[in-house]
Amino acid sequence: MQNKLFDNQVAIVTGAGVGIGFEVARQLAQQGAKVILNDIDENLAELASQKIKEQGGICEAFGGDISTLEVIESIVEFAVEAFGKLNILVANAGITTFGDFLAYQPESMQKLLQVNLFGTFFLTQAAAKQMVLQGNGGSILLTSSVTAHAAHLNLAAYGMTKAAIDQLAKNLIVDLAPHNINVNTIVPGATLTERTLEDAEYIKTWSRITPSGRPATVEDIANAALFLVSPMSRQIMGQNLVIDGGWTSVGVSPY
Repeated sequence: MQNKLFDNQVAIVTGAGVGIGFEVARQLAQQGAKVILNDIDENLAELASQKIKEQGGICEAFGGDISTLEVIESIVEFAVEAFGKLNILVANAGITTFGDFLAYQPESMQKLLQVNLFGTFFLTQAAAKQMVLQGNGGSILLTSSVTAHAAHLNLAAYGMTKAAIDQLAKNLIVDLAPHNINVNTIVPGATLTERTLEDAEYIKTWSRITPSGRPATVEDIANAALFLVSPMSRQIMGQNLVIDGGWTSVGVSPY
């Protein structure tokens, strides 16, 4: 029987009901990982988990708001109870709020910070504590965005949170590398997902301004994610891997 890259590994993937998160969870399961799939929408988490099971993967759904301490603590406990350990965290859950900087409202900022920063920070902390307790190391991957690296209209607040996530990955190396835990970020650019495809002009616009001639697919992003949580990247720490077809190198505005 052929060995798979993630045999005997247990992974949590958040924000995985659809889009990038789902594809990361699906590919991890296809490569042998036992996956805990989270989404704030419990029904969506169940449907996504069932799709992965139908493809032969091992996957358990865990619905809930991952920006709350109760859900954060519970999902790590669930992973350990279900599969005995935790080796990989892909902290993908996040929200985007659009708004003119001069008119941006505090309530929008509060929710953005709660999900993108509070949730990411304390989920990473909870997963790392479990990995340290196990004593066998692990991999943590955070999801950033090209808006952390290049200015984008109406995304000042969102880009700020993603830049903070990039810095979190860099800073945590001091704390976690001694425990053989590597932390990195993936930095997706324009990507074809259920949400972005609601824009009829999305493919045309981003194909025109992206050096590779097309926006990314979720498979493109997941391929990079799997590399960064795999045994092949154990010496890669605190890095922000941009997957954008070269867009940030030229910085052509879509507007």
